[in-house]
Amino acid sequence: MKLREVAAMLNAEIEAYTVGSNADVDIQRVAKIEEARGGDISFVANPKYQKYIETTQASAVIVAKDLKVGVSQRLTLLRVKDPYFSFLKILQHFNPPLDPLPPGIHPTAVIAKSATLGANARIGAHVVIGERVNVGDGAMISHNVVLGDDVKVGENALLYPNITVYNGCRLGSRVIIHSGTTIGSDGFGFAPKDDGTYEKIPQLGIVVIEDDVEIGANCAVDRATLGETRIKRGVKLDNLIQVAHNVVIGENTVSAAQAGISGSTKIGKNCMLGGQVGLTGHLEIADGTKIGAQSGIHHSIEKPGMTYFGSPVHPQREAFRIQASITQVPDLLNTVRELQKRVEQLEAQLKQKSE
Repeated sequence: MKLREVAAMLNAEIEAYTVGSNADVDIQRVAKIEEARGGDISFVANPKYQKYIETTQASAVIVAKDLKVGVSQRLTLLRVKDPYFSFLKILQHFNPPLDPLPPGIHPTAVIAKSATLGANARIGAHVVIGERVNVGDGAMISHNVVLGDDVKVGENALLYPNITVYNGCRLGSRVIIHSGTTIGSDGFGFAPKDDGTYEKIPQLGIVVIEDDVEIGANCAVDRATLGETRIKRGVKLDNLIQVAHNVVIGENTVSAAQAGISGSTKIGKNCMLGGQVGLTGHLEIADGTKIGAQSGIHHSIEKPGMTYFGSPVHPQREAFRIQASITQVPDLLNTVRELQKRVEQLEAQLKQKSE
């Protein structure tokens, strides 16, 4: 693919710092900027990688329209409004997605007679589909997936291998769930008894996953005790995330890996949770909240659009002050010890004088 064709696809402006550089150079691959070679195209969206512009061997680099770069070596830039989005577009062009599942229904699949499969639905090997299950048009249910009784799967959903969806749960259209994830397992509900043992609380609700949600590998989304655990439209969850019973996650909220959300917590729309964030139960998190990695949230957040981190969590500016003060503790401790010695010395002198 010629560079001029790439530029046209991205609506980019070609900016060349090399004598003889031309828009007819062949672009053959997409590569990381620090590893790129001739024939490769790369990008810079994060300032951390800007240093590689001067040394990269890529034939072209996608950058922002306003990025200032040196011209000490040969360089061809494609200037665009959004380098990251443009890079994704060209990446998809050079690496079209593989078909995750062959068409048709594998002969080893076990499908209840009362189940309904939509047009062009694909069913992999050793899939088990229970009674009254409804699989939408164009959905792909990959190998070893188990769909319990009364499950609904929307149009063009994609379930990768080794997923279990328990009875009654509902998945919307274009939902993507990666391998090893469990939808609708029992919530962690146990009532303490007088003898020190625990009585299991029946978990009678379901999980509802709305349209355009993507859930990573090895996640667990627990069914509600009563009612619904609901993941709303456009939510994106990374791998290894726990979503407890009766949780509600608002539209277009995203979470990095290993986050844990305790029961009955409600998270607003367009929130961002960093890796290993933990939320205790029965909280409400306002729309647009951002929470830094490894933060612990023990109280509701009412003001929308704020950024927090720390454990326990604090607003960003306050958290910075706390972190800065912690580094001063050793020096302060030394000062206190020195003052204590001086006080003891003064007390000893006063005692001698009084005698």
